[in-house]
Amino acid sequence: MTAKKVIDELKNIANPELAEHHKRFFKTGRGEYGEGDIFLGIKVPEVREIAKKHYKNIDLSEIEKLIKHPYHEIRLCALVILILKFQKADEQEQKNIYELYIKSVNYINNWDLVDISAGNIVGAYLFGKNTDEIWKLANSGHLWSERIAVISTFYFIKNGDYSLTKELCRHFLSHKHDLMHKATGWMLREAGKKEINALYEFLDEHYKLMPRTMLRYAIERLPDAKRAYYMGK
Repeated sequence: MTAKKVIDELKNIANPELAEHHKRFFKTGRGEYGEGDIFLGIKVPEVREIAKKHYKNIDLSEIEKLIKHPYHEIRLCALVILILKFQKADEQEQKNIYELYIKSVNYINNWDLVDISAGNIVGAYLFGKNTDEIWKLANSGHLWSERIAVISTFYFIKNGDYSLTKELCRHFLSHKHDLMHKATGWMLREAGKKEINALYEFLDEHYKLMPRTMLRYAIERLPDAKRAYYMGK
């Protein structure tokens, strides 16, 4: 399977009206976080179906062409393919997939691309290993790399390890971008769903310093009285 065949198949189901909606939804205007991104107008379930159909028969060199493609949905398809391949791969192939992902972070350049892939590839590969690469991403000053760092810990959370999530959320307390406030708050909420004391410990130490969006996301599932307390009401 070649990248061209996957691209052609995706282009055949493009929807220009939906593409215009996606341009607005993913903030592609001048000065916005998705500035300049372009869309075919394809729904995520349709992208997943094409990825599922082809992931077994496409090499990493062809996937690299997809992940560097200008169209958002083609990059999304590449990431879904990588996730599916990673889940079936042996240790060496997982390493190859992870290295391709890290090499391609400049193309994983919107929140949906990050959120679908960071935990399933970066987190899954580095769980139980040295996490210096996650900290390298966190310290990059590059918004999407920073978000990858935080969301990668979703895999850690699912496996009962909350320490790296809390360290990164502490690291990003003063971050200026709302997308990072949402990411950190989300991961804290997920940690709390697994182990409520992990969330309470973080909140008790930092809630007065947390950006309001981060705090709202983190406490969303708490009892009303607890939410009111942390919000200062």
